[in-house]
This record gives sequence, C-alpha cells and structure tokens, in this order.
Amino acid sequence: MSQPLNIVQATFCLNKLRFYDGPKFLQQKSYSYLGNYAQLQKYQGLQVQLSLQGMVVVRVECLFKCKACLCSGEELDAFPHIQTLRKFPKEELDAKVVLVRFDSAILFREEQEQQSKLVSNALFTIKYLYESGAKVVLASDWCTKSNPKLIHAESAADFLSSILKCRVVPVCSISCHTPSKREGLEKADILLLENVSEFKEEVANCSKFAQLLSWGIDIFVNDSFSLSHKILASTVGVARFCHSCVAGFHFEESLCQLKKVAETRGNSYVALIGGGNLSQKAAALHFLASRCDGLVFIGKMSFQIMHALGLSVPLDFVEYGALNEALDIVQIAYNRNTQILYPKDFWCKNDCFPGKLELFPSNGILDGWVPVDLGPVSLDEINSLLTKCEKVLWIGPLKFSDSNQHTNGASRLTQMLDILCQRKCDLTVVGSMAQMKKSSSDSGFNMLVNASVVWEFLKGRKLPGVMALDRAYPFEINWNATYCDPTQPLVVDIGSGNGLFIMGMARKRTDLNFLGLEINEKLTRRCVASVQRSGIKNGYFIATNATSTFRSIVSSYPGDLVLVSIQCPNPDFNQPEHRWRMLQRTLVEAVVDLLTSDGKVFLQSDIEAVAIRMREQFLKYGKGKLSVVHDQGDTKSREGWLEENPFGVRSDWEQHVIYRGAPMYRLMLSKSTSIE
Repeated sequence: MSQPLNIVQATFCLNKLRFYDGPKFLQQKSYSYLGNYAQLQKYQGLQVQLSLQGMVVVRVECLFKCKACLCSGEELDAFPHIQTLRKFPKEELDAKVVLVRFDSAILFREEQEQQSKLVSNALFTIKYLYESGAKVVLASDWCTKSNPKLIHAESAADFLSSILKCRVVPVCSISCHTPSKREGLEKADILLLENVSEFKEEVANCSKFAQLLSWGIDIFVNDSFSLSHKILASTVGVARFCHSCVAGFHFEESLCQLKKVAETRGNSYVALIGGGNLSQKAAALHFLASRCDGLVFIGKMSFQIMHALGLSVPLDFVEYGALNEALDIVQIAYNRNTQILYPKDFWCKNDCFPGKLELFPSNGILDGWVPVDLGPVSLDEINSLLTKCEKVLWIGPLKFSDSNQHTNGASRLTQMLDILCQRKCDLTVVGSMAQMKKSSSDSGFNMLVNASVVWEFLKGRKLPGVMALDRAYPFEINWNATYCDPTQPLVVDIGSGNGLFIMGMARKRTDLNFLGLEINEKLTRRCVASVQRSGIKNGYFIATNATSTFRSIVSSYPGDLVLVSIQCPNPDFNQPEHRWRMLQRTLVEAVVDLLTSDGKVFLQSDIEAVAIRMREQFLKYGKGKLSVVHDQGDTKSREGWLEENPFGVRSDWEQHVIYRGAPMYRLMLSKSTSIE
C-alpha cells in the first residue's frame, strides 16, 4: 500500500501548479507503454514527484484548466425531513387500510436472522400496524434468488405467516384488474398482493397501475429503503393516491444511517472504497474526499488513482475516460491534506498456472498475471491507519475480477472492523460487504444493504422514494422564545402570504397568539422581519408545507388551538389530480384533531368552486365533528356564504378582490362540543 500523499514519498511541487478559467481538460498527454502496462509520464502544470523504495522516480505533470471544486455537501444537508410511522398518531391507524411496501430482500431471505436489526425493524412495521387495528395490505417484489421456495404468491404468503405469526392471505387484485378481490381483507389478518415485479407497469411507474395498487388504501407506508433510488409505481406512484404517505421503521432507521455517512463531527473519518467505475462515481468520491480524513482504495478504482499518480498499472485495469476524474480526486485530497492509500502489493493468478498465486508489488505485476487479492503489506498498512480512526465507511466490494467469491483480504478487513467495533468505532458497511460482515458486536456497526442508494445519495441526488413521502417539520419549536405567553389560545393561518391578516389580527387581539404557515420562504422571511420591526409579540411565521407539517408543528403548542383559517388558496393547488394540493385529507384530519372544543375553521375564496370544495373536504373528513355556522351575530348570509368578514381584518388578496368589486365566498365551521 502506498504512503499517504502528505508525507515525504509523495511531494507536490506547488510552484508549478497553475489554474485557468474555462472548461477542464488535460493537454499534452503522453504515455509510455511497458509491455501491457500504462504509465502516465508527463502533464504540464502540476508536478508530482513520487519516490518509491527501490524504484525509479516517476515525474508527473498535469494541467488543470479550471480549479478543482471542493464538494461541500451542502446539498446533502438539505435532505428532506419526512413523516414517519413512529410519529404518526397511533389512534389514526385504527380501522384504516394501510398499504405497506416491504423489502423482499430482507424479509424473504432464506437464511434469515430474526434478531438482526434489519429484520426486526421490517417485521415490527407490519406487526405495529396490525396491532394498532389497521387493515394491512402488503406489496413487494421477489425472486427465487433470495429464496428458491417463493415461486408463487401462495408460498410467499405462507412464508410471511410463519415469521409474522399471523395469517397472511394472497390476493389477485392486480392481475384481475378489479378491486373486488380485496374483499378478503375482512376475513384475513393481512393481505399480500401479487409479485409487482411481474408487471411492466411497475418499472414504468404507470399511473393507472399505481392507482390500482392503492385502491381503497388510506395510508401508504414505504418500508423498502433499498429501492428509494428508483421511480416505481409501488414506491412513488402510489403516493399520489393515498392521503398519508409515511416511512416505516426500517426505512426510517436506514435513512438515519445514510445521513450519518455525511456527518463528520470532528471524528477521524476514513472511507474504504471498493468496486470500479470511478468516472460514474466521481461526484460521490469528490464528496468523500471533502469530508473524510483518509481514502483507502481497495478495489478496481485503486488502479485509476495509481494511474493518476504516475504509477504503471495493467492496461486491462485502466478505465477509459476516468483519468481526469481521478486527478480531480487527488487534487481535492491534497487541498484538504487528506490521506490517500492504494495497494502496494497484490496476490495474482495466471491462467497458465491454475491454482498458483504469486505476490507482486502493485507497480511491478508481470504480463499474464492478474490481481485477485490484496497483499500482506497492503493489509498491514490499512490496519495501521484504521486503528487510529473513530469513524469508518466501507462501500464497494474488494474484488478485481468478475468472480463473486469473497477474498481472503475481505475476510482480513472484516476481522479488523470487528476489532474496531469493540473499540466503539462508528462503522458503516454498505453493499455486498454488508452481507458478508458478521459481527458479534452491535456497537457502532451500521449496515446499508443497497450500495446504489448510498452512491446516489453521495452524488447529491434526490432519492425519489424519499421525496414521495409526506414532509415533517424538522425543528423543535421553542414556544417560550416565540411568544411572550405561549399559553394563550392560538390562531393559525394556513397559506399566510405576506402576513397582513396575521399582523392585523395580532395588533387587534393581544389576548391571542397568531401563527402564519407559508410555503414561500421569501415571503416568510419578510413577514418575520416585519413582525420584529413592528414590535409585535404575539405573532410569528414559519416557512413550511402545512399540508404535511401542520400536525407536527401545532401539536407541540402548549395552549389551545381556537381558530384555523385558509384564505384564498391558489386554485391550481386544488386540482384533484395534483398530488401536493394544499387541502388534503391529512390536513383536515389534523386540524379537526388539534382544534379545541367549540374551535372554529374559517374558509374563504374569491372562486366559488374552490370554496365549495374546501367546505366539502372539511365536512367529509371532519369525522362528524364539524358543522357550518350560519349566524355570526349581525352578519348576513348570502346563499349559505357569509356576507362580511367576521374578523374585520382582511388579507391582502381579499382586499384586492373587494376593491375590484368581486364577491368573496366565506364560511365558518365549528367543532361540536357534543362529539368528543
């Protein structure tokens, strides 16, 4: 294994480092070919001098046309906070039909460890829903590779029944294209839909197929985190047709582990990077180089790093088009003083001598010999580095050929990591290595089965399976710092716009606290600044999507919720086919649950169809607790609508409508005190 870049054996001559503007490419490339080996000999601009013991000094010069950008990872910090089953009101699950998209790679594994965290969390999601009184419908994809016994849905249902300890009944509501087949839900404990992988509409994210999957479903629970990087009908499409979409216990736990990969917190952080395809994973490697204190390349990618540093490597292992990206990674690592280790020796095989292994230095492999495993010197250097670490990420397999067999080097690394676990090291193992890792110590050991999800996350890309779930407000609100008296009754205006209604009401009624929820962050910042300038002590604004975060925000308020207003929502948001329209069943139920007895809901719009739809939604999903208030003092009613604003304070859009002489359609709903 080579020495780290920041020590004597690898000296960067910065006096020859030059940066230019414009697109990046390398000029004046020249290679020297020694047999079947490629050796990067000279580039202009950056000179690297490597002194290897007992070997010729190699000088490498390279030209960067633009300065290497250090990936800050800020895009990962903006990862959305989602609604989870753990925080979903348990009483809201009773008698609801819940669709669970579970991970067959976990629950259908033939050699299943019931005590493992992955299996226990996946099972707990289903059992928790069933024990909460929900009517559970299961959906997944499976193949005989994970379990040869699971050929038909009947055998899959029997297998689930054995591990869940309750009756699971298979149904054919997908292939029959009729929802009537799900009537068995009344007789069975849990239903299992057909194997969704047998339908081409699943991969195509067909809207009609997703609607068929979600027929009669109230709540969607996604517990298949390993597919969150894909756009599938059973993970993304169904979210359009369910009024609540939350993450299961396994999904939530895996997402937390994924976020930990990006965290440093001052720990000594080293990444063990295996596998190949450096050019496709360059963005992820840039991120790791910007966060880690050391990068240890143990797979095919190690040859690309060696090639970039001027070492001779076998031509068969040089990835075409990856040189520029490898040089960028080296540059980022150097800028941060990040150590880079690559193999110093390999065990190699030769087809002419089957069964024979020879040990070669990494830059001296003879023609006809192919690396198959790390040598002892390489493993010793890795062990020396890992003993100083507090956090380790292992992603990608340690293999140099198409063989799927695990190598002795992988076994040695596993033993090293077991020792690190015992020393409370924060260890995350990703991909096929996670399947191999058998640790008796759970301390600091996290496992993510699907490496593709992690690579996509490290590239800064949004995961479709995560983005399809309902949002949750990410912060805990300090109500004592928000209001002078947080025990005063609360009024919430959903879609508060530029805040005229909230600020006007706050000045008029100092005995109440007012909260505006607005999805437009720019407007919200202006409103908060206006509140501070005007000295209002009982008004505040939060930038959020209230459709999914209303419950998590308002439920923590110490006082009573006495009034909720929704005024002039954008009519485009209220198209039935629009997934993120403002007024959904989730919001209505949250308002009704949190509203105090005799609390009020004020609705108004300048478009009658929108006002009618809002009224219908609240009466339909209000659990029978809401009724229309027809008489408001001396206020006159017009065809069931309130003629005047009962508060005497108008929103900005209401003022605009009144000034142009157009009508407003208003109504007041009251929560009945007799139904509690």
